[in-house]
Amino acid sequence: MPKVSVDSNVEIYYEELGEGDRYVICTQVSHGKYSFERELAKRGFHVFLLTNRGFGQSTHITEDYGDHWYDQFAADVIAFADKMGIDKFVYSGSSHGAGTGWHVALNYPERLICFFAIVPGPHNLDEGKMSIRSMAEKGILQEHCFRYPTDDERILRRHAEEDAAEAALRSTPDYEAIYQAPETKAIDYGRPLRALQTEANLQEALKKIKLPVLIIGGMEDTISRPDLMLRSAKCLPNCKLVIHSRVGHSLDVYEDAADDAVRFYENVIQTGRYYSPIIV
Repeated sequence: MPKVSVDSNVEIYYEELGEGDRYVICTQVSHGKYSFERELAKRGFHVFLLTNRGFGQSTHITEDYGDHWYDQFAADVIAFADKMGIDKFVYSGSSHGAGTGWHVALNYPERLICFFAIVPGPHNLDEGKMSIRSMAEKGILQEHCFRYPTDDERILRRHAEEDAAEAALRSTPDYEAIYQAPETKAIDYGRPLRALQTEANLQEALKKIKLPVLIIGGMEDTISRPDLMLRSAKCLPNCKLVIHSRVGHSLDVYEDAADDAVRFYENVIQTGRYYSPIIV
């Protein structure tokens, strides 16, 4: 089980996929059997999937970081990159994982080549500060659907495999201690950029992110709603926005999204921006 010490008290568990120097780092509460980042590894990227401190096989903690959980997750990403000898990299993340990306982009822009922001929001802070995870656990959400109904046989088969893998994990002897520990269940990391307090302040912060950002989302997403992603794209000065119809928060179209990301990355390397170079 590979782990890296990011400070004197915390080790981060990670999974490594692919090879080479086209580095992608992603940190989440957990990583499923299928994901956008796993598709990137099949397309020539060297991918590191980190588990956030406090969760899973990373060090469990009791400290409450208040409005600055995502700042801490972002700092852990940078500490991990330093330990692995990675200077510049792509940050990629979905939902709360993308939340960390906004903090990496604002706090450490010099370390990023670009940001793959998958169903990223960020949430309108005027609508609330609690994390979606905590709202779901407390039964606050009236509608909480990550998957959108589809007749795509490939996606349905993948969902069945994900469910089977989750059931197998839950049957392991150490599941409760690792994944359902009281200190983990007590964590509410809140919403990205929560310290900014208001939607107006959040929009001003997004305008400061100059690096290229690729936003990919779904038209049927009730969590990272299309209006939120459109707002973010309007604020960001160097952004490409792709929204898929009949797709929800799980963004099941991993293969298509990864293809978009490859082209985006290649354009960034050639031009420093998201669009293709002009050939005359």
